[in-house]
Amino acid sequence: MTSSEDLHKRRLAAVAKGVGSVVNAYVDHAHRGTITDVDGREWIDFASGIAVTNVGNAAPRVVEAVRAQVERFTHTCFMVAPYESYVAVCEQLITVTPGSFEKRAALFNSGAEAVENAVKIARHATGRPAVVVFDHAYHGRTNLTMALTAKNMPYKHRFGPFAPEVYRAPMSYPLRDGGLSGAEAARRAIDVIEKQVGGPNVAAVLIEPIQGEGGFVVPAPGFLPAIAAWAKANGAVFIADEIQTGFARTGQWFASEHEGLEPDLITTAKGMGGGLPIAGVVGRAELMDAVHAGGLGGTYGGNPIACAAALAAIETMRELDLCSAARRIGATITAALADPGPGVAEVRGRGAMIAIELVLPGGIEPDPTRTASVSKACHDAGLLTLTCGTYGNVLRFLPPLVISDEDLGRGLDILRAALRT
Repeated sequence: MTSSEDLHKRRLAAVAKGVGSVVNAYVDHAHRGTITDVDGREWIDFASGIAVTNVGNAAPRVVEAVRAQVERFTHTCFMVAPYESYVAVCEQLITVTPGSFEKRAALFNSGAEAVENAVKIARHATGRPAVVVFDHAYHGRTNLTMALTAKNMPYKHRFGPFAPEVYRAPMSYPLRDGGLSGAEAARRAIDVIEKQVGGPNVAAVLIEPIQGEGGFVVPAPGFLPAIAAWAKANGAVFIADEIQTGFARTGQWFASEHEGLEPDLITTAKGMGGGLPIAGVVGRAELMDAVHAGGLGGTYGGNPIACAAALAAIETMRELDLCSAARRIGATITAALADPGPGVAEVRGRGAMIAIELVLPGGIEPDPTRTASVSKACHDAGLLTLTCGTYGNVLRFLPPLVISDEDLGRGLDILRAALRT
């Protein structure tokens, strides 16, 4: 069998350097909470392919559904010759997302594509140009979503010019807000929006209920409802980017539910497909239906194989009650990090979406150097972890929601040891 070293040499000769990887171990197979590389080394998975394999790798229902669909047909393009599974996925999105109003949904390929289409829908429905986003946000790597994303490196550097009519407001970041309440942080953001943009110009307010790449920032209680209320009062579409937080990850189907939010539109992807690429926009029927026929779509959007996987993944989430599993995982991680040692300013998150922010001694100045060192120590010991945050000083933990107690415990032992180095 080809070794990781051999594969890496081939990669250097064939794959563009702009495509990075966290580790240079090449995967042979993966199951539940572990990944095994081509050299036979097992890794405990605290990444889930960046919150994708919520139901675990090679989940039995997903494998069965994909195999059956491949044997029937692989592609017709829903815009050419439609099929039931696309409709069924939209029905499921309507069912599992918050909101008691009538909804519609549409399917796409990736999270960035979902965000772009949500913005298209909001602009078309309102006739307005401006989109408000927030500090530390991440929404994708396409031209529009790079404009929506806050962090320069590695996402935006020298890739401009970017799409216009994007405006950034301050986020509620409790660790770095000097004690601002959610209501106070919302007032600060709204002041910026009203002064720099003006309510009548705003098509959409786009926000992650818990920021992902920005550092798993959980806004102070009351911040999100206040922003949503302002959007409603000013005729703007409130869009929740639930691409990383969705599908049981935070202990609810969607993170918006923790504060009783009913977003006008929700973008979904990642955990939705059980490992296959699929995304969606779901929300108020009058907004979704405002777009003319042919205005939404794409050749591969809602591909039948990905739809089959999504239906199987959603059924697995229900059958295994993965919302409860996420809450148990989160409680276990939080308890294990109750005394994380010096240099950890905060342990935060919800459900199985937990992070620690590392800082220099004596304050809250970010410590990206130690963060990278701790993450490398985890990798060297067989635990796959990810860093994130605007300052590069956050370690995030996203284990599959089906991880065994034994693998979770082993991973946490490795993490605690790495934090002591």
